[in-house]
Amino acid sequence: MMKTSNDCSYILKCAGCRKSHLSALHDDFKTRFEDILTMDIPPWIINPFDETEVANVVLQEELLELSTNEEPKVKFRKGYQTFWLQAEIPKKYPGLWEIARKFLIASLVIPCRKEF
Repeated sequence: MMKTSNDCSYILKCAGCRKSHLSALHDDFKTRFEDILTMDIPPWIINPFDETEVANVVLQEELLELSTNEEPKVKFRKGYQTFWLQAEIPKKYPGLWEIARKFLIASLVIPCRKEF
């Protein structure tokens, strides 16, 4: 079947509608997830073995203890999410875990951000 000018105008009209709907969806996601998309993630969550200083003395002590422990470093090679989700982390480092857990929950949504 041969395309006519009417077919082309219909296709362009549909493309315009889709673009409009996608733009509205993008704006809605930005509004709904603004708090997650603008989070300031502490660098020690991404890499707890870097030399990072934190103001809280308890957290600093936990980070120091963690950075000298060779056992968790093996799990860290599998990614920071896998690292923080180890069963012993909340028990050994409760202060770090309390903060990291909030960011881990949010990180389930963050990959969606890359699509927009």
